[in-house]
Amino acid sequence: MAVLQAARAKTLGFRIVEAKSWGLNRAIFYAAAKRGFKKVRMPIRTREMIEKEPIVKLRRTYFLGSEMAYISRKANRTYFTIGGELQTEKDFKRQIEARFGTAFPKAWKESLHIVREYPKDVLLSQNRFFQDIYRPRRDELASKWTKMSE
Repeated sequence: MAVLQAARAKTLGFRIVEAKSWGLNRAIFYAAAKRGFKKVRMPIRTREMIEKEPIVKLRRTYFLGSEMAYISRKANRTYFTIGGELQTEKDFKRQIEARFGTAFPKAWKESLHIVREYPKDVLLSQNRFFQDIYRPRRDELASKWTKMSE
């Protein structure tokens, strides 16, 4: 999830530092969602709002299409946060890239290739990204990337 989400963010114009922060943030978010957390009322953006402004950065909130995440600034960089903890490029490297070992560049390139096959409206939709890109490939990529990293 983290690698595909980072590739999604990079494809939509994020700098690499922000893209990796986004990828790790979304992986943590979805892992927590899978376990279940208290119902939190999240702001909703309509299709018209997304078309007008696909990416919106507010003081502490960032919208990538229909998906919202909290942000914080550190050393003139924007990082995504969960529970007040920043997800930095160092965290991404330690928690994600390290699992791949020397195979990470190949997995990163493959992720970018996959994500770039889809139109922008799919990338801007939280649900469509999950349903059309991530879900159909997660098991295949997990198996493939595990073998690559061994």
